[in-house]
Amino acid sequence: MTNPATVARSETTRAGAVALIGPPNVGKSTLLNTVLGTKLSIVTPKPQTTRRRVLGIYTDERKQILFLDTPGILEPRYELHRAMMGYVHDALKDADVIVLVIDVTQQTTPEAVLTTEVAEALQRLRKPIVVAMNKIDLLHTTAEVLPIIERYAAAGLFQEFVPLSALKNVNVDELLTTLERYLPVSPFLYDPELLSTQPQRFFVAELIREQVFLLYRHEVPYSTEVQVVEFVERERGKWYIAADIIVERESQKVILIGSGGKRLKLLGQRARQAIEAYLGVPVYLELFVKVRPRWRNNKTMLHFFGY
Repeated sequence: MTNPATVARSETTRAGAVALIGPPNVGKSTLLNTVLGTKLSIVTPKPQTTRRRVLGIYTDERKQILFLDTPGILEPRYELHRAMMGYVHDALKDADVIVLVIDVTQQTTPEAVLTTEVAEALQRLRKPIVVAMNKIDLLHTTAEVLPIIERYAAAGLFQEFVPLSALKNVNVDELLTTLERYLPVSPFLYDPELLSTQPQRFFVAELIREQVFLLYRHEVPYSTEVQVVEFVERERGKWYIAADIIVERESQKVILIGSGGKRLKLLGQRARQAIEAYLGVPVYLELFVKVRPRWRNNKTMLHFFGY
């Protein structure tokens, strides 16, 4: 990360970037939120919720860690997927340390979690890699992680193994202590009070998209993109936010809106509540549903949407 230091620290402090990578739905975003003690990345039970890289900044007395939360590793089916995997590879290049997050109830071998392309990138980059063995709270006994550690150790790629539960905040401090050993000695790169450098518009769009994932099923969430088109801060009264919800087909638009607009109204209510909790101010939210055929495979449109 190239941003200049804003806060001088002693030579004993450490600072650097840590990429969180792993398959979809293993708890990368939950881990980031637990580390920061606040909700920064959206979380849903559905895979592929995270589409872009999310920066979260953790700071304590001795270290500052710039966490790069990334989309889940997958074999691309759409241009959107290729863009998502681009964020993964960019994070690998930018990181000082890599954390591979796995679900110990499912992904018990490196071959199950890494595509050939990502595995080759890890071999080529030769950066420290810590395996965060998540969801140990779902095991009958923690001893069940031992054969998993053996299989990952045999791959010769990984330096450390930390069993933890991001959801229950078990051993997350141990992960932070482990990462500290691999961070460069450095002054802090950002103000210690800062949690992210990404704009409020980004997180507002994410909170709306989170509700789409939570309220709708099947293909609708995966065919949906959210663009904030107006964001008006007001000294008095409610802030005004307008957002477009993009879908690929008219049938998806009908599903999103629902009979008499009831589904869209519910989506708006829930999104507004989440946005107000995030911003700490009352909000007037307007949502518009628009159809953009095959946007997930349109490079020009993806670029316009910020991918």
